[in-house]
Amino acid sequence: MLIKNLTPMTEKEILISQTANAYDWTNKLIEPIPLEKWEIIPDTVESSISWQVGHLIISHYFHSIMVIKGHQMDILQKLPIKDYSELFTVSAPILFVGKTDSLKLLQHLKIMQQKSIDVLTGLSDSELNSPLEPTPTPHPIATTKFEAIDWNIKHTMYHCGQIGMLRRIVDQHYDFGLKLSK
Repeated sequence: MLIKNLTPMTEKEILISQTANAYDWTNKLIEPIPLEKWEIIPDTVESSISWQVGHLIISHYFHSIMVIKGHQMDILQKLPIKDYSELFTVSAPILFVGKTDSLKLLQHLKIMQQKSIDVLTGLSDSELNSPLEPTPTPHPIATTKFEAIDWNIKHTMYHCGQIGMLRRIVDQHYDFGLKLSK
């Protein structure tokens, strides 16, 4: 039996690993859903894949980039953050149907996920306990960078649960590769 190198991970390495894992789960859940089904809003959930993805774009920016390192001009130049913020934070999903392109949302999510990982990778271990960067809207949960990054992971996984329910309704359930014995 092989024994892996059991070198303990630093807090920063754990946060990066968990963030990447949450993003991987998000992508596994959404990518197989046909784009033409992304704007379906079932009565039982009152959300859509498009709204969930747009919301995650904004939440990743806020929780793991903006309060960690401040506004990032490269992101602000590539993505319509102000428009997305209006559409995907407090607006009802029904109000934006037809106002976004599902493929572009997926591309923008991946840009945001990569930027988030890049920002986290660039942090020093000592910065984790630093106060958040000042923002016009105070963070609802965190006071330190560690807490904001940790919240981003949890929030992403909460939305993975919602995406999983939506996926089951509008397309098919995610089988997690389980092989059930009969």
